[in-house]
Amino acid sequence: MKTPFNKLSDNARVWIYPASRKLSDAEVVEIKKLCDDFTNQWTAHDSSLLASVDIPYNRFIVIGLETDFNSASGCSIDSSVHFIQSLEKQYNIILLDKMNVTFKQGEYLTYKSLNDFKDMVKKGSINANTVVFNNLVNDLAGYKSEWEIPMKHSWHSRFIK
Repeated sequence: MKTPFNKLSDNARVWIYPASRKLSDAEVVEIKKLCDDFTNQWTAHDSSLLASVDIPYNRFIVIGLETDFNSASGCSIDSSVHFIQSLEKQYNIILLDKMNVTFKQGEYLTYKSLNDFKDMVKKGSINANTVVFNNLVNDLAGYKSEWEIPMKHSWHSRFIK
């Protein structure tokens, strides 16, 4: 069942999928509709799941699941991954490649391979204060406080010398 994203509790589970490119406003409208359809029918062992999707910056697809209502099962998580794969195909974007980093350069978001990101750190074009997106957060509290942070406070800090 769909619920507004801002109504999820802080312990709601989140999955963050960074897009390989910025989505157009029209694509975001279409994807939100597809996400609404998905969350309205999403179940675990024939029990409804209370979920929502956010698309911040037209760059990320964030699925939130209210675990206090019902938790996801292996099969329901698989169905969400299949849904994300269908979005990748339909919109010709990459969402599931975890070997990429999204970070801010001024007001712009940049999406780079992990190797390119490391090279940029070495060259000094990215530093400890560069805002990165920590897509490893797994609950809404972390999403609110630890997702968009300076590199020095993220797992990305291991690349700083």
